[in-house]
Amino acid sequence: MRQKRKRFEANKWLKHLIEPPQPIYNTIKGKWNDLYFQNNHPITVEMGCGHGAYTIGLAKIFPERNFIGIDIKGDRLWKGAEAAKTYGLQNVAFLRTQVTHVLDFFAEDEVAEIWITFPDPRPKTRDIKRRLTSMRFLKLYETILTQGGPIHLKTDNSLLFNHTLDCLQEKGIQPLYYTTNLYRSSLIDNHFGIQTSYEKRFIAQGMQIYYLCFTLK
Repeated sequence: MRQKRKRFEANKWLKHLIEPPQPIYNTIKGKWNDLYFQNNHPITVEMGCGHGAYTIGLAKIFPERNFIGIDIKGDRLWKGAEAAKTYGLQNVAFLRTQVTHVLDFFAEDEVAEIWITFPDPRPKTRDIKRRLTSMRFLKLYETILTQGGPIHLKTDNSLLFNHTLDCLQEKGIQPLYYTTNLYRSSLIDNHFGIQTSYEKRFIAQGMQIYYLCFTLK
C-alpha cells in the first residue's frame, strides 16, 4: 500500500501520464496530436494496457506513429510512464480512465488502430458485457476508429476468443485473420515479438496464445 501511495504521488509529475486533475485531461478529446504529440502521426491505442508493455514495445518499433495506453490502475500506469521516460519516447502517452469512457477522450475517427492484449476474460455470464470485445465495447471502438482501422486481440482464453468471433459474426464481420496457436502459425510476425508479463507466464506453462485481427468499418 505504501508503494502504491508513492507511485500515485509520482504520477502527478510524470510527463507521459494524463490523469485528473490535469487540465489537459478534460480538453484532450479530438486534440491528441495537437495538444500532446504535436505531430500528425496516426494513433494506436492499447485498451486495458496494464503496465503498458505493448504500448512501449510498439512505440519503440514505430517512431513514426503515436501510442496511447489506457488503464484505470494508477500504479500500473506509473510503470509504463516510467518506462517511456527511461527510453526517452516522445510518441507515448498513458491515459488513466475506464475503457467504457473512451468517447470522452477520443473524437470520431481519431484512432487508427487498437490493441487488446490479454484482457480479463470475464468468464461469468453476468459479466459478458464487461468483456473488452463485447458488443458494447465494439460500438465504442467503431466510433473512434478510422475507416479500415484494425483491432488486434491477443489472449490465452478460448472463451473470450470464441465470444469475440461470435460478436463479429453477429455484426456480419469476417475477421481479417486469426489463429488459435499464434506461435505455431504463419501470423507469428504480426505481434512483433512483444510479450506481456502474463503472456510470458502462459507460454512457460505451455498454453496456446490466440490472436485475432479484424476491422469494424
